[in-house]
Amino acid sequence: MKNYLVLGLALVGLLSTTSCASDDTADINITNNGGTTNPTTPGTILLSGTYTEDLDLDANNTYKINGSLIMATGTTLRVPAGMTIEALAAGSDVYVAISQGAAIEAIGTSSDPIVFTSDASAPGAGDWGGLIILGSAPINSVAGNATATSEIASLPYGGTDTADNSGVLRYVRVQYSGGSADGQSENNGISFYGVGNGTTVEYVQVFEGKDDGFEFFGGTVNADYISVVGAQDDSIDWTEGYTGTITNAYVKHGADHDKGIEADGFNTDIGNNSSPIFFSAPTVNNLTIIGLGSANSSEAVRLRAGTRAMFNNVVLEGYGEGFDLDGNDTDSPTGAGVTSGDTQVTDITFTDITTKVKNDTGVMFTEADLIAGDGNGTGTDYATWGAGWTVGN
Repeated sequence: MKNYLVLGLALVGLLSTTSCASDDTADINITNNGGTTNPTTPGTILLSGTYTEDLDLDANNTYKINGSLIMATGTTLRVPAGMTIEALAAGSDVYVAISQGAAIEAIGTSSDPIVFTSDASAPGAGDWGGLIILGSAPINSVAGNATATSEIASLPYGGTDTADNSGVLRYVRVQYSGGSADGQSENNGISFYGVGNGTTVEYVQVFEGKDDGFEFFGGTVNADYISVVGAQDDSIDWTEGYTGTITNAYVKHGADHDKGIEADGFNTDIGNNSSPIFFSAPTVNNLTIIGLGSANSSEAVRLRAGTRAMFNNVVLEGYGEGFDLDGNDTDSPTGAGVTSGDTQVTDITFTDITTKVKNDTGVMFTEADLIAGDGNGTGTDYATWGAGWTVGN
């Protein structure tokens, strides 16, 4: 059944908007299937709570997310092209979560992208939580078809469906997100929890986020044409057995930043509980990472906790270290991925990089074992595919 906003306007007062203080689980609001008008801004429809029916946003209306907006299993959130949706600048408890078994259809165009952003007059990183998508694809933090629980909102994710479909993100921009939940958990720009490769993610940007830009907690989802500008932590992060493909990725760091990519084979706070054991092993094609210079930016790519990864056509610019590999020769065998051929870099260009490869894995390998085609990388053609719909370039 579709969600009719007219009905929601008649139900003013039924929505109870609550939030938690500083823990990493937002309170679940009374189920609400339409939104309510904002008493301080007539004509603006407030959205929060758990939706048990489809939610179709209308391009003729103005919406504001003012709490945790959770789409329950079996529902779909549809957002039309060209819409800007503001989120209350109140930190981690303001977010959009697409539950396992739900879907989002946010389909913009290059001339009419969809924008999720802060409502602050002077917005800044961490104003609100961001976008969370949860699916049923494999993760290695649990065994078999068991599910794990997300850091934010405590929702289930993971399973055995590699082709899990959580919807479509196309020409979407998420701005000023990443509100801190507590000392250990923070929202990212977009968090993919066990999302499968039946999901479409293409032409998506995270801009000025407080924590990571894109983070993949396991799953098999593919991401094409993704941009991260100004992330204050890692721009692209994967863990828990992520095995998708990232094609055409652009990273540009601002003054506050950490790694371009930080990659874990498994979540070291939980352990690798899969049986048989597997590690993250994505493929990354056409990658450009731009830092602030070798004297100011530490590591472009950090691979650790046994992750494997195949990189093809890469440009790294302005870092003290290009690739930093951490691990050991037992439960976190990152270096073994190089010697086995499961971690390779083909066609790469280093510019203003002090150390191309640093090996802290406990497994002996040479730079030539990891890299082929030094000087041949051209990276991604961001000037072409990022034109018109991205910002901060």
